[in-house]
Amino acid sequence: MIDLNLLRENPDAIKASQRARGASEELVDEAIAAEVNRRAKLAEYETLRAEQNAHSKSVATAPKEEKAALVASAQLLAANVKAADAAAGEAAEELDKILWQIENVVCEGVPAGGEDDFDVLREVGTKPTFDFSFKDHAELGADLDILDLERGVKVSGSRFYFLKGMGARLEIAMMNLALDQAAEAGFTALITPTLVRPEVMAGTGFLGQHADEIYYLPADDLYLTGTSEVALAGYHRDEIVDLSDGPLRYAGWSTCYRREAGSAGRDTKGILRVHQFNKLEMFSYVEPEQAEAEHQKLLAWQESMLQKCELPYRVIHTAAGDLGSSAARKYDIEAWVPSQETYRELTSTSNCTTFQARRLNMRYRKDDGKTATLATLNGTLATTRWLVAILENHQQPDGSVRIPAALRPYLGGAEFIRPKVKA
Repeated sequence: MIDLNLLRENPDAIKASQRARGASEELVDEAIAAEVNRRAKLAEYETLRAEQNAHSKSVATAPKEEKAALVASAQLLAANVKAADAAAGEAAEELDKILWQIENVVCEGVPAGGEDDFDVLREVGTKPTFDFSFKDHAELGADLDILDLERGVKVSGSRFYFLKGMGARLEIAMMNLALDQAAEAGFTALITPTLVRPEVMAGTGFLGQHADEIYYLPADDLYLTGTSEVALAGYHRDEIVDLSDGPLRYAGWSTCYRREAGSAGRDTKGILRVHQFNKLEMFSYVEPEQAEAEHQKLLAWQESMLQKCELPYRVIHTAAGDLGSSAARKYDIEAWVPSQETYRELTSTSNCTTFQARRLNMRYRKDDGKTATLATLNGTLATTRWLVAILENHQQPDGSVRIPAALRPYLGGAEFIRPKVKA
């Protein structure tokens, strides 16, 4: 939720943000009008309440013969106070309804536009060149007997799969490498719930334009999460946290679920776009003034993981219209996928400033003892999709795949995943 003070003092900044996102500027005007109405209704209630309090004192000290009339007028005044209170409550609800539709105010320097209007910040690593007929990850997975797509479809339908043998071990190795890196950076490991309440899902901003991609269980009124960011954001909901020793950092490992409703016909082969996957997500609670610096740290940790997996990649500064409602700035890291001859997103990191914390009522105590809204940030450190880039970039002429050196200690020192020798 946006800051009400910003709405009152600089609504043009919010309009500029909405414009950069391609979102509604009219919502800002509606919010201003609703805020004026809320304040007027609240003032009316407070005036009547003060009048009621003064009247109550006069009733207590009035002569006996005057009390009956005063009591009657007190009852009428009480009814008016109750009606004014209800009107103020309705005005506040109407304001909230509008505020929850306004997306986070983008940070300075975020490119305007949509999905294709990003800025490339840097390219890192060398793209592989093959002097043999190379394969895509689905072919490699089948030939190495580490990825079974057919049985995934048979058991669960399209966009499901089995990771098998060294495929399963490779994913777990990658997750453990990421978890060790997170621990070294001071993150507390959490295995998070994958079902959350509607208020937590809404508070993180995932029930907006992409709500149709979320699995919902109506009998339980719970949502399946598409990222552990949701549970991690809700972890300190309605709390005042201690940031006196620096940011609170969590690394959440969970299975994730997405309908991929908006991607029909896209990436149907392999495991680039699936309904179920595993992910390790970094999440930081920080003082707002530290958010930009923390964002750069999250990005650096992500790049470190890409480098450990020996993957060529690029970092892009995501345009405003592709941020999602909660992010004020987002960086994506895209790895080179040889079979597609392009970069594909493996991970992203978002600075959500105070937007999620305001919706989830999360604060911290400042040095002067007062409380203030904190900032939240998130970033993926490893996910199943990384296997696509690892398999394709490290394939060998003999059909094997070289295991990046950083992953080998988690795989008993194995250097290659080799095709099974047929008897």
